[in-house]
Amino acid sequence: MKTGRFRTSLAGGAAAATAVTLGATLLSAAPANAAAPARVATAPQTASIANAAYAARVSKARKARQKKRAAYAVKYAYKQIGDRYRYGGTGPSSWDCSGLAGGSWRKAGVKLPRTTQQIYRKVKYKVSWKGAVKGDLLFFYSGKSHMGIYVGHGYMIHAPSSGKRVKKIKLNRYYKRNFSGAVRPGY
Repeated sequence: MKTGRFRTSLAGGAAAATAVTLGATLLSAAPANAAAPARVATAPQTASIANAAYAARVSKARKARQKKRAAYAVKYAYKQIGDRYRYGGTGPSSWDCSGLAGGSWRKAGVKLPRTTQQIYRKVKYKVSWKGAVKGDLLFFYSGKSHMGIYVGHGYMIHAPSSGKRVKKIKLNRYYKRNFSGAVRPGY
């Protein structure tokens, strides 16, 4: 293993920079009297701060309109219980998970993109597991490959998979363990 050479530059009596040369790699260090970097907010903190700022700007009338739309989307989703699952299905008699969510919110006057990942990216208002309310869209698995519509009291309506039908289910530990995010459309 090769040892490096140390070089020190002096500017006005203070060390300006120290460089360590190890083979072909050149590492630079900040001056000794440099200020410590400011604390940077982590992603969850940033998301909650952004949601709080967004919620503060949303008027009471707009919040009421969103709540009304959410109730209509949930009501529409309830009417689809028993319909067949079909990959790529967007209704009216067969659905996949994102097609059901998009169709329900479309009937409530809110247009959403087609796929689960696109919906999650497009809807700016993110929600926690505990913060979910009627009409929120819950996403599951690492790639957000499945979703359902939260209907309150620990239940969601979703189009599960091939050979099954749209149904209302209890959100148990399995779903909590595989939860990967939630959004609130309609703002």
